[in-house]
Amino acid sequence: MDFDVEIDAIGLLCPWPVLKAGKALRGMRAGQVLRLAATDPVAVVDVPHFCAEQGHDLVATAEQADATLYFIRKG
Repeated sequence: MDFDVEIDAIGLLCPWPVLKAGKALRGMRAGQVLRLAATDPVAVVDVPHFCAEQGHDLVATAEQADATLYFIRKG
């Protein structure tokens, strides 16, 4: 999937992956896509919740090695 910005949160634990995603998304235009790579097992709950609360769309997830990739479209 195409993306505009990438954040590497591999090895970071809650709340850092979501905090880094939030900071990146604030600097993006509506409709742009962020790819967040995270290994935190809680991110599977935190990222969808964050997207729903902040008005962003979690458009896809994928597994890559030990990380989960989250593709978030800025709302």
